[in-house]
Amino acid sequence: MNKKIVVGISGGVDSSVAALLLAEQGYDVECIFMKNWEDENGEVCTSADDYNDALQVCNILGLPIHSVNFSKEYWDKVFTYFLSEYKAGRTPNPDVLCNREIKFKAFLEYAMKLGSKHIATGHYAKIECINSQYRLLKGKDKNKDQSYFLYLLSQEPLSKSKFPLGDLEKEDVRHIAKKAGLPTANKKDSTGICFVGEKNFKQFLEKYLPANPGEIISTDERKVGTHSGLMYYTIGQRKGLGIGGGYSDNNDPWYVVEKDMKKNKLIVCQGKDNPSLYSSKIIVTQLHWITNIIPNEKQELAAKIRYRQKDQACTVELIKNKSAIVSFNKPIFAAAAGQSIVFYKNEECLGGGIIEPYVN
Repeated sequence: MNKKIVVGISGGVDSSVAALLLAEQGYDVECIFMKNWEDENGEVCTSADDYNDALQVCNILGLPIHSVNFSKEYWDKVFTYFLSEYKAGRTPNPDVLCNREIKFKAFLEYAMKLGSKHIATGHYAKIECINSQYRLLKGKDKNKDQSYFLYLLSQEPLSKSKFPLGDLEKEDVRHIAKKAGLPTANKKDSTGICFVGEKNFKQFLEKYLPANPGEIISTDERKVGTHSGLMYYTIGQRKGLGIGGGYSDNNDPWYVVEKDMKKNKLIVCQGKDNPSLYSSKIIVTQLHWITNIIPNEKQELAAKIRYRQKDQACTVELIKNKSAIVSFNKPIFAAAAGQSIVFYKNEECLGGGIIEPYVN
């Protein structure tokens, strides 16, 4: 049996413990630090600190490590899509695409060239094989479950991947790291998109897409402010709108309802209970089913339209070209075009697609 396995190590506690657990299970572990982004000045978004942390972990565990630069693949397969979607006024999720194109394709192919038959990552999710079908399941820690970001994976990468943290809680992972004396035990979890990091998102986007200011209009067609560019806002956004008082008789917060790309206007409403913010139906395109088995249309499923959202009961009516109409039992808040919707049946992640507005 080939016990060689290549672990994607990021310098965080999760991938550190994934490598540790596999080594304890007797695997021949080799660690790869992925560089997925380079700024114009040559800086990588995953800082030198992260690589040094990964290096320290591997030294303590006695595991080989080297870094591989996937920044060109990331630019071509993920970032160009990210920019085109934002330019069109949509809200993409680059992490979903990064998993399919980089971690479970470019990285997987690289690991195979090293003679490994499997890769492993620190994702909080599970893989189960039943009747030669590989199924993606939610991780035990429901607050950290990352199956949402993995819905685009197909059978081949799932058959060659392992998620050692699938049956662990985050607290357990930190405890294991601390017990092993790993420097990442108390390291803060990374947040945000890799290529933005801790930088201001608006300032970052301005480097690649020119700002185009315009009017902020209320749903009753009053001008209530000025926006700095539609690409900086998303449906359901409340903070950062810059709308002062004096535009209404109440103090309810303002929310983004719509982005009128043709007229360059940002449409807003007041109050989170405003019906304009809710959808009973949406269109889903680019549907992908992990096991290639299409669910029964009469079957009630659960769905998430954003990470860590509670499961929303729904039904899926298939239409042409890998598209569907999704009807929710209760209207959902702030379904933004370009976002990913992911479907579940109990603990199993079935797949998902890209949200589009439903028009009667």
